[in-house]
Amino acid sequence: MAVTDSQTEHVGEVEAALLDAELFMKYQAPERAIKRLKTALELNTRSIKLRERLREVCAGQKHTEDAARQCLALASLYIEREDFDTAHDRLLEAKQLDMRINIAGGLEAIRRARRPDLKPVPTAEPTFERKQFTLAGDLSSISVFDAIQVIENARLNGVLTLSGGGHEGQVKFNDGRIVDAACSGGSGDKAFQQVVEITSGTFEFQKTVEQFPVRIQALSNTNLILDTLRMLDEQKQ
Repeated sequence: MAVTDSQTEHVGEVEAALLDAELFMKYQAPERAIKRLKTALELNTRSIKLRERLREVCAGQKHTEDAARQCLALASLYIEREDFDTAHDRLLEAKQLDMRINIAGGLEAIRRARRPDLKPVPTAEPTFERKQFTLAGDLSSISVFDAIQVIENARLNGVLTLSGGGHEGQVKFNDGRIVDAACSGGSGDKAFQQVVEITSGTFEFQKTVEQFPVRIQALSNTNLILDTLRMLDEQKQ
């Protein structure tokens, strides 16, 4: 009596679903292709092949929310496999497809996976000087990427200050876009690399009326963060 391998059955289902989807696309029935792929994903939630094909079809049919959702799921799967470059690409694509998406969690997951030595260390109850802050918090609870996302969405001018581990750094924003950074006497891109590595302590954002000189040129905050994380990883290898 033959023993059925459920894992083999699932692999067969993945291949069958991909083939069916191709046939539906060939005969110009993209909605049926999407439905077939989604059905197969219910049994094979960790299948990169299924999610990549669903991402492609959804993006091609202008189903941007579905495509972005697949990008986020794929980024998590690629991080688990330590394929950080592809994870970067999927996070960036998710943001481009739907600007409302918060990818801070994915950015923090990449940073933790690439640099386990930079995991936030719990600290004592944070204390703040008596100033008027638009946004303030504890980096062990809220990552710098979450703070940047909030500032970007609100299109604020101001300075985000991070303090912890004997280091202090600043990130400057014009209309929610990162335009400069300061840390250890430096500024610009190199200073931003140092700021990103401050993972414990506190952050404080003070809104300003005036804007700042642009010393950091990037297509977007997301591009800047992803490129910085990739550069830091390369420097540590």
